[in-house]
Amino acid sequence: MKKLAVKKDVECMACLQCVRACSEAFYKEFDEDLSCIKIVAKGKGAAPKTCIQCGKCMRTCEHEAITQNPKTGVYMINKKKCVGCGKCAEACPMKVLVVKDDKASKCIACGICAKACPMEVLEIIEK
Repeated sequence: MKKLAVKKDVECMACLQCVRACSEAFYKEFDEDLSCIKIVAKGKGAAPKTCIQCGKCMRTCEHEAITQNPKTGVYMINKKKCVGCGKCAEACPMKVLVVKDDKASKCIACGICAKACPMEVLEIIEK
């Protein structure tokens, strides 16, 4: 399974470059609320919250708009089937699903955020 992971030995400096990259890639604007990655306070520092590809969003979707890619294991949203009800976002344990304009978005492990991180805190891994 392919997923975005946070490296344990590197400290996040909360520069928001990962958040910016995600938001701009999917919505063509910088808005923290439109990013599928969130930066949260952790102790005296900060840490990224990412999609753990658990599938709770898929199991919650009543419109079968979320499916798991059989090759990568990544859960993906079919925008044509999505009605933007937000139940997937409510079910997300990491609270990183985005709902805008009656459509949901989630991390697809594309790596844009990892490439944008100057501290190299993020990485795409295969599990």
